[in-house]
Amino acid sequence: MFSAELIQRAQFLGEILAAKKLKLVMAESCTGGLVAALLTEVAGSSAWFDGGFVTYSNQMKVNQLHVSPATLEIYGAVSEDVALEMAHGALDAAGVDVVASITGIAGPAGGSPEKPVGTVCFAWVGREAKIVVTTQHFAGDRQQVRLQAVSACVNGLIQLAEAY
Repeated sequence: MFSAELIQRAQFLGEILAAKKLKLVMAESCTGGLVAALLTEVAGSSAWFDGGFVTYSNQMKVNQLHVSPATLEIYGAVSEDVALEMAHGALDAAGVDVVASITGIAGPAGGSPEKPVGTVCFAWVGREAKIVVTTQHFAGDRQQVRLQAVSACVNGLIQLAEAY
């Protein structure tokens, strides 16, 4: 499922996290746990990856990650605001050093003129690192959008880990 290059980047991320003794947790929506699946492809990942939250529905985002219902109402589930709240909720719940969150529209349906299919919002948060929040737009079918989001997430995690 994952390319050799993507697995190598996950291994590189793990090396950075292990060397800095940092623990990571994921908060995923549209990727449905694919980042966690990629990270656990790396032998020894339990040294630096604690686990993840797959909060596909809005109710799970509220219940598990304490995303504000008002934020969901005002900005929608696919927003940088929700991605940031997801990341902070996972950080607080898991007590780790580094969190990444992903929320988006993988398709084929669910898009709108304001938020077309392929819109994915990310947040990368560390207890002692700069917070990065961004929105990216990916092309392709559902699987392609999800895999591109996984790749972008890993790249962001590498940058965050290197900044520690």
